[in-house]
Amino acid sequence: MELFFQLVVDGLASGAIYASLALALVLIFRATRIVNFGQGEMATFSAYCAWQLYEWGMPMMLSFLVVGVFAFVLGIGIFRFVIRPVSKAPVEAVVVVTLGLFVVFQALSLWLWGSDQRAFPSLFPNIGWDFLGVRMTASAAGMIALLLCLAVATGAVFRFTRLGLAMRASAFDGEKSLLVGIPVERMLMLGWGFAAVIGFVAALLVGPRLFLSPTMMMPILLYALASATLGGWDSPLGAMIGGLIVGVAESLGATFLPFIGADLRVVIPILVTLVVLLVRPVGLFGTRTVVKL
Repeated sequence: MELFFQLVVDGLASGAIYASLALALVLIFRATRIVNFGQGEMATFSAYCAWQLYEWGMPMMLSFLVVGVFAFVLGIGIFRFVIRPVSKAPVEAVVVVTLGLFVVFQALSLWLWGSDQRAFPSLFPNIGWDFLGVRMTASAAGMIALLLCLAVATGAVFRFTRLGLAMRASAFDGEKSLLVGIPVERMLMLGWGFAAVIGFVAALLVGPRLFLSPTMMMPILLYALASATLGGWDSPLGAMIGGLIVGVAESLGATFLPFIGADLRVVIPILVTLVVLLVRPVGLFGTRTVVKL
């Protein structure tokens, strides 16, 4: 039983990372109906920028704050100069553009910093506590707490602020939003900016665990896509809960299903997602669309 609870704790910590990136994907999808396959590589590039500032002598937290602002501006710029010009194009063309972002940012990180793995500073101290035989590290507790803070902050912004309501309205019906004076394009740019910051937070959590490398977010993107699909692509809350479920399922399955092994553990969250979609195609918290004929 101790092993079970230890695996759950470890899975929740990993799930917090998946949920963070899934939240960024869902925010962009809600705003523009686009799945940004380059989200993870944009986050990796921002994490490299933070590491570089830290290596140059800037205090760790200050470097994270500076690059957080940079990530916000980067997200706005990507929407304004890359996504907006093709927003009316067929969905296949937009997918190719976001895959292009994936390739460009990964190549840029590789060109500037090389392929060697680098130690990345952690947000949390290297300490832990034992509770009834279950080890809880400060890193795991911090990641779960940070995810909860993201959940509360995102929910509060979208539910209780005029900015959040304007962003929701722009995503729901851009044409009608324009009629009531909402600057839809500005709201969409802000959505991409906020998503880039949340993606950067996910990279900050991944860096100390996997070491910093140009490809470190590739497996995380797969888990984040599964998390967003599991929770529902139009639900930020669903993305977060989906990420936690995926993390726990991966942790438990890799241990209690030995025939899968470490190399195929990515199959576990995909199978869980498929089972849920067979019962509820829009995901656990997705909204069903009713069409009247």
